[in-house]
Amino acid sequence: MAKESLKAKEVKRARLVAKYAAKRTELKKIINSNDNDYEAKQAAIIALQKLPPNSNPIRMHNRCKLTGRPKGYIRQFGISRINFREMALAGLIPGVKKTSW
Repeated sequence: MAKESLKAKEVKRARLVAKYAAKRTELKKIINSNDNDYEAKQAAIIALQKLPPNSNPIRMHNRCKLTGRPKGYIRQFGISRINFREMALAGLIPGVKKTSW
């Protein structure tokens, strides 16, 4: 079970990512444009660096919705591999048969 503080940190990161997503895309668009306006690109790079580091979506971790476990995450179901096994064995996930695990 993950600590509550780690779960709260992930929620805070998700809020920051959502808050700065539009600004980040605009700055990336300026940086990646084919214009020869080097001063504007330089200003956009500096503005992008001044954004909070946790506003980058790369810093987000996938966590199990039930336990908060960060490792062994199955993206399609949103849970960890351990919970997936338990739920499949109990018959809670349709279409999954136990073969050999």
